[in-house]
Amino acid sequence: MPVSHPFCTRLDIQPIIQAPMAGVSTPQLAAAVSNAGGLGSLGLGAGTAAQGREMIAQARALTPRAFNVNVFCHAPAVRNAQAESAWLAHLAPFFAEFGAQLPTALHEIYRSFLDGSEMLEMLIEEKPAVVSFHFGVPPREQVAALQAAGIYTLASATSLREARQAEAAGVDALVAQGIEAGGHRGMFDPEAEDEKLSTAVLVRWLVKNTALPVIAAGGIMDGQGIRAALDLGAAAAQLGTAFILCPESAANAAYRAALQSERAAHTRLTAALSGRPARGVVNRFIAHCENAGPAPAAYPLAYDAAKQLMAAAGAQGNHDFAAFWAGQGAPLARAMPAAQLLACLVEELAATRAA
Repeated sequence: MPVSHPFCTRLDIQPIIQAPMAGVSTPQLAAAVSNAGGLGSLGLGAGTAAQGREMIAQARALTPRAFNVNVFCHAPAVRNAQAESAWLAHLAPFFAEFGAQLPTALHEIYRSFLDGSEMLEMLIEEKPAVVSFHFGVPPREQVAALQAAGIYTLASATSLREARQAEAAGVDALVAQGIEAGGHRGMFDPEAEDEKLSTAVLVRWLVKNTALPVIAAGGIMDGQGIRAALDLGAAAAQLGTAFILCPESAANAAYRAALQSERAAHTRLTAALSGRPARGVVNRFIAHCENAGPAPAAYPLAYDAAKQLMAAAGAQGNHDFAAFWAGQGAPLARAMPAAQLLACLVEELAATRAA
């Protein structure tokens, strides 16, 4: 099926993007998607510039085609010793249950792209085809520096307000992240009021009110969903949960089992795990922390505690504290190699046009 939108023509892709999914996406997954005609993505938000450079090198060794690399642009955590101590005390029974030592302090385990120049300098040197921003946008001069290196830029937006901020920063295209999406919600300010717009409503709103190409993200799992997004005016669709069951992803056996069970139909948007709203399969951790207790520590401090608890529980074969991020379309996920899934998506999309 020929591509038509200028966004797809520029990148020489089908209108299908594999979401970055830090911790789940791998160079193997990104390369497989890109080789099959989509736009593969790497999530660099959880790593250092050196780790990002290595991931880019690994992907380049596997594909000559364009791929996207994603960075986090969150504001640094506002430290509050009292709130952090209260959060750790709330989690203390869980640590005790697994015989693990309660952390004495919380750390900012993910460094923001806005904090320092190492990641920016690395990206300008490596020149990946696409760089995308999540949780916000960098200053206009940094966006311009990436573009001057020949890099196409994307920014996630969950509202028209955020889309206009991204447009003002000079990005090339927008990723409209609807409330159905799995993983971390890309809100610039997690304390701001969230209208929780669906993907369909958000896409139409951004298409009508901004001049940039809009990529639909959230709840899209098959060719029919991609067609619906394109009919709404999107230039392409971004799918994340749809790719988790691919063998090339880094999802572990417990994660895969959850997505192939009845649990996949029960996801929730919660800040309990990381300190920022994120959608994942409901588990004991989420249910307990949302039932009662203090507010979570700030992002990513709360995630530091959660990851230590996940490790302690996982070491004893208990995965009911793990972050199995997934969107509302999770029950529609299919287990197959990424290239096969991409081919299925393209075939399904073509069939909708033929019909």
